[in-house]
Amino acid sequence: MDGDEDGLGHDSDELRAVDEPPVEPQDLRPPRKLRLWQIAPIVGLSALGSLMFAFPLAFEPGGGTGAVVSMLGLLICGCAAGWGVMAARRAGLMWPGLPARGSGDRPDWRVVLLYAVVVGTVVVLAIWRVARLR
Repeated sequence: MDGDEDGLGHDSDELRAVDEPPVEPQDLRPPRKLRLWQIAPIVGLSALGSLMFAFPLAFEPGGGTGAVVSMLGLLICGCAAGWGVMAARRAGLMWPGLPARGSGDRPDWRVVLLYAVVVGTVVVLAIWRVARLR
């Protein structure tokens, strides 16, 4: 018998390979990101909505159609924001302060309340400003 074999006929190289921890497979795909074709329509819609919201407020002090155009611009801005949030979620991005999807952690109620207060305040101020046009 050779010195490299044990009594059962195995090489010492085979025994060393069994003793080593297994190699973990790694994901070679790049992390998911928002692509230009996803971002371009969102940015275009939000810019159009912002202009539709801002120009009647700034340049039409007594006109009758300013409130309608402003509300339509506000609606387009809201749709673009929702579209952007959904695209970011599909890319695997998450709101700051909230746990990642599938982690099993519960979101902190204070962070959720802060987001709700900020969004609610912006919506109330925008609607109040448009309502003052009439």
